[in-house]
Amino acid sequence: MFFQLLGNSLALATEQGKRRTPLVIAVEKVSPAVVNIYTSETGPFPSNPFRNFRNNLFDQFFYDFFSANRRNKKSLGSGVLINKEGYILTNEHVVARASKIRVALSDKLEFDARMIGADIKSDLAIIKIDSDQVLPFIPMGRSDDLMIGEQVLAIGNPFGLRHTVTTGIISALNRNIRTGKNEIYSDFIQVDASINPGNSGGPLLNINGDLIGINTAIYQKAEGIGFAIPIDNAKRIVDELIQFGKVRRGWLGVSIQEMNEQLLQHFRLRKNKGILVVRVAEKSPAAIAGLKSRDIIVGVGNHEITGKSDFRARMASYTVDDRVRFRILREGKHLELTVRVITIPRGYVTGFTYNWLGLKLKQNSPLLAKSNRFATTKGMLVTKVVPNSPSDRIGISAGDIIRQVNQDRIDTEEDYNKSIADLNNPDRILLLVQRGRQGYYVTLEP
Repeated sequence: MFFQLLGNSLALATEQGKRRTPLVIAVEKVSPAVVNIYTSETGPFPSNPFRNFRNNLFDQFFYDFFSANRRNKKSLGSGVLINKEGYILTNEHVVARASKIRVALSDKLEFDARMIGADIKSDLAIIKIDSDQVLPFIPMGRSDDLMIGEQVLAIGNPFGLRHTVTTGIISALNRNIRTGKNEIYSDFIQVDASINPGNSGGPLLNINGDLIGINTAIYQKAEGIGFAIPIDNAKRIVDELIQFGKVRRGWLGVSIQEMNEQLLQHFRLRKNKGILVVRVAEKSPAAIAGLKSRDIIVGVGNHEITGKSDFRARMASYTVDDRVRFRILREGKHLELTVRVITIPRGYVTGFTYNWLGLKLKQNSPLLAKSNRFATTKGMLVTKVVPNSPSDRIGISAGDIIRQVNQDRIDTEEDYNKSIADLNNPDRILLLVQRGRQGYYVTLEP
């Protein structure tokens, strides 16, 4: 009897050994480092002081920042431990506005996590858990050698189902995605592995179990199409978030313009690609590197540039002190220039506001609001508009108040300075302008 049981066990082990494919081995290697993330968001907010005034745009602005109802929302997502210290890489949208973050490991141990840093532009975030025991982790691999058609697997928490594994192939590389907010996210890995709600922030792995991407988006109009952030793009962001708690995006000092049919004919180009440099700030990194107005930027690093949004999205992954290789076309000749990204210098915000936007601003105050009968004591007051500037052409007037820059609420001069400094070489800026008790959105193209 003993020998029969032993023989059956050996036979089963042999059979399982034949079925332990590289995929199974990769899952066994990685699963302990994949976490489920639970977040909650609570908090009372004040009522809308402008509720008696009918303006849908301004109401939307207000409720974005001051929900009239107490929020208590729970969400699910995934993440991956990337080092033994307990740092977890996930998506920014998984932990955005979370008042409490809870993390569950594959062995069902749970931890409270704290936010280390988040970056909305790249949709990446770092949270951290503390444990007395040794934590499993997956070192970040590489994504510059990926091949279309190679097998990949995704592990995550779809619909709250813990540690679900799906597999597929890489369908395409360098994909750009336009979100509902009209933002462009670039350079995604497209896969046909099933990625469902709750997979966001989880790892994308190659057949060897190497971390090659972070599962991020689902294409809602079709099945079998998912997207992941390449891990090479994430590495720079991760280092910044762990060291500084934010991404220190640098300054180039260029203003760009989309190519159109007239410009293509003027520059005698056959293919609609690249962006035109229309202005280079003096003593800026771009100027020091030799970039000039009328240059056409056709590539950044190893990637071809297809337009302004593509350029802006690719530059968003570069941080202070990074060196960026530009491929340009100048008077019919192809050149390469290397630009070192630097921190935005003092005085940049004032100069940018006046010379590029055409505005002179000062912080609003209770005294100004009282003497001018403003409806608010907050925001940045427009004191001068430069004739024929972008602000003048769009209709901004002295006496208007800037209340929002892109998605950033502007209450003080400090808010405004930070928001402008974080724009990262903008080609367009969305402003919420308050005039009297009404608010309206305008888009400026410096």
